[in-house]
Amino acid sequence: MIYVDERLALYIDGWNLHSSARALGFEIDFKSLLAEFMRLGKLVSAAYYTALNEHEDSPGVRPLIDWLSYNGFTVVTRTAVEVEDSAGRRRFRGRIDLRLAVDAMEMSKRIDHAVLFSGDGAFRPLVAALQRRGVRVTVVSSIRTGPPMIADELRRQADNFIELDELRERIERVRSGEGGNGDPAGTDS
Repeated sequence: MIYVDERLALYIDGWNLHSSARALGFEIDFKSLLAEFMRLGKLVSAAYYTALNEHEDSPGVRPLIDWLSYNGFTVVTRTAVEVEDSAGRRRFRGRIDLRLAVDAMEMSKRIDHAVLFSGDGAFRPLVAALQRRGVRVTVVSSIRTGPPMIADELRRQADNFIELDELRERIERVRSGEGGNGDPAGTDS
């Protein structure tokens, strides 16, 4: 539970949130997401973290990043690097976990509650460290996907868990042709 008088900071693992929402069959309207958490508490900061592939033009990512930057989000990007796995397959990796963790720890003295949009179990030590500093932590992800998008150890460590699917009607993007206007966040800016 988030209390109205709490100072909140949102930390969004962009890839993880996008994957969770896609697995649940919807897209995020970031303007609505921001409004939802402004309604729930005193929003101090909202940060979106993502990796970009420099060799590939991602038509949906750049407009989203621009929109987020101009509409109240701090956007942190990292260039993805190409790696080859043990089977010889090439993949792109762009870990933003460390930067998100450092930012959250730096902000910990100015907030009461951190909201982490990720199910990545690598964030469990961050959640524990924030809690030791007196910061309550809510994790937003999904157990309704197959397989679940949240690691059990992260869900258990958090003070509160919000099922992403339960936020759907308040943060779902309405596509153009369905009443929306087609901008990357699903809303007018």
